[in-house]
Amino acid sequence: MSHIGTSQFSFAAPWSVYLKVLSLATTVLLLAGAVLVPPHIPAAALGGMVKLLIAAGCLLPLLGCALFVIRGYRLEAGTLLIGRLFWFTAFPLESLSRAWSSPEAMDGSIRLFGNGGLYSFTGLFRNKRLGRYRAFVTDPKRSVVLEFPRRTIVISPGSPSDFLRRLQSIQPQAEFPSAFEGTTD
Repeated sequence: MSHIGTSQFSFAAPWSVYLKVLSLATTVLLLAGAVLVPPHIPAAALGGMVKLLIAAGCLLPLLGCALFVIRGYRLEAGTLLIGRLFWFTAFPLESLSRAWSSPEAMDGSIRLFGNGGLYSFTGLFRNKRLGRYRAFVTDPKRSVVLEFPRRTIVISPGSPSDFLRRLQSIQPQAEFPSAFEGTTD
């Protein structure tokens, strides 16, 4: 597990306006629930345990989602490193078969497991276009799809075309269909 600083990212992970609004609204609601609801519960209710459970139930999702936030992406030694709050999630790239940019990649997706918009879109998703895939996304309109023989990964670097150019230079065996056309930078 590597610790990371923001200067270690080759590619930023900018947040979409939608993610910013959704994260802010959810954070405010959960913090309000943790602070405002427990005082209105009678002290005799299970000796204060209910107050503690409500506060924890509001604060734990914030902490959990913050830990898994996407801070940036780095290509290093044939590996994609996805920067989290305190560590990297690594994916070896040697079996990469295709990579392309698609602002519509996540359209129509159903979240199977993971986070659907509190500080990031991360986890296991499914849609008709990609099938089942893992997302590490902060702005779906900047989606880059990485297709491997046994999995598909979607990320959202700040400059999809720059990311794909760099990826192509280190993984030339992969196919890059329309890699630099229609990218949202």
